[in-house]
Amino acid sequence: MSTLLIKNAYIVTMDDHQREIPDGGLFIRDGFIEVVGQIANLPTAADEIIDLKGHVLLPGLVNTHHHFYQTLTRAVPAAQDANLFNWLKTLYPLWARLTPEDIFISTSTALAELALSGCTTASDHLYLFPNGSKLDDEIAAASELGLRLQASRGSMSLGESQGGLPPDSVVDSEDSILKDSLRLIQKYHDAKPGAMIQIVLAPCSPFSVTGELMKESAKLAREYGVHLHTHLAETEDEEQFCLQKFGHRPVGYMQEVDWVGDDVWFAHSIWVNDEEIQVFAKHNCGVAHCPSSNMRLASGIAPIKEYRKAGVNVGLGVDGSASNDGSHLLAEARQAMLLSRVREGITGYSLSNDPNRKLMTAREALYLGTRGGAAVLGRKDIGSLEVGKCADFFAVNLNRLDYAGARHDPVSAVVFCQPVRVDYTMVGGKWIVKEGQLVTVDERQLVEKHNQASKRLLVG
Repeated sequence: MSTLLIKNAYIVTMDDHQREIPDGGLFIRDGFIEVVGQIANLPTAADEIIDLKGHVLLPGLVNTHHHFYQTLTRAVPAAQDANLFNWLKTLYPLWARLTPEDIFISTSTALAELALSGCTTASDHLYLFPNGSKLDDEIAAASELGLRLQASRGSMSLGESQGGLPPDSVVDSEDSILKDSLRLIQKYHDAKPGAMIQIVLAPCSPFSVTGELMKESAKLAREYGVHLHTHLAETEDEEQFCLQKFGHRPVGYMQEVDWVGDDVWFAHSIWVNDEEIQVFAKHNCGVAHCPSSNMRLASGIAPIKEYRKAGVNVGLGVDGSASNDGSHLLAEARQAMLLSRVREGITGYSLSNDPNRKLMTAREALYLGTRGGAAVLGRKDIGSLEVGKCADFFAVNLNRLDYAGARHDPVSAVVFCQPVRVDYTMVGGKWIVKEGQLVTVDERQLVEKHNQASKRLLVG
């Protein structure tokens, strides 16, 4: 039995009542929240007591879409100014050199970055396995670092010779993909509250797998109660590809292959119409919104306001670290807020006399990064600070230059002001970041190993 008392923080619960508690605290027992509220209502003794006066404390952020391995190929010159399809074609040959050690190192780097940005749960989409690498390599690194992981067993089976986008050297047979998917579910998937590892089945995209693999993956996932994830409607190019190859727009194709339901979420989903938004709403499909990546690759702006108005669950994703070039989830909340406002300006916000038409607020952006992300992943044990939920949170010290002049609204300050490294991150009652430093990994050594691996990939 272990207990922890957090006191004197500005607590942002993100619960159904959206409570904010100045000079509040948390009492944690064995990794779960036992009490949240005013200090007077909390126990006075615990195994560890931390005074976070001057800090704002929020639920741990939830990252709904990432590609950890891409930390090894950030800012590659030949891919800096390309759209999605050309960017992929440039980088596939580099990724074909990945080894098991590369997967482990890149996962550690991505998760360390995420932890320093307030993230406590991350979904990663690993869809190519060259040179003997496995999803197990990623799971091992996540277990060592200490963040919760939705480990997505991605796949590509439709190579260039079959009309797909990826080179044949990075695709697998559908039989081997399904066998490995089953192995991973049986070995790692944990459906219990507080689970550190959950498996997701995640064929890469409509242009890299066959319809048959999509259908068989859905059957397998539903037999074992795991979720499904893929890229969808990210670019106009994809829309044309789906129309030509399958005779459907991307969302219609998902309906054809049984990929709609509350166990499915899609990355990006930019190029959708009003009818397709209603399809998502009707079937409770979720969306991972990745604003920085969408801007970097000139993919477009997702209709987040329309999704939320229709009742679609939306979470945030930093996306691949070669299309974002960073893994700062708090920065992604800020980017989501700002990009939403750009879209409002483009569609005539300033000319509107509709009193109900409002800009996305900082608190709404944080909701996407917490409650929204938890809903997208189908997890009821994270996303808010409530009794019985996981002790996952992050805290930021407002007594720093970055927030000078903004302490009158601590919650908005962490979004409107420039993103910083957080001061504390806890997952399941265990410190991952404490006083601004990573606890579970040596940052200097990790950077050195990571740079060596990256150099080898880039020079061949």
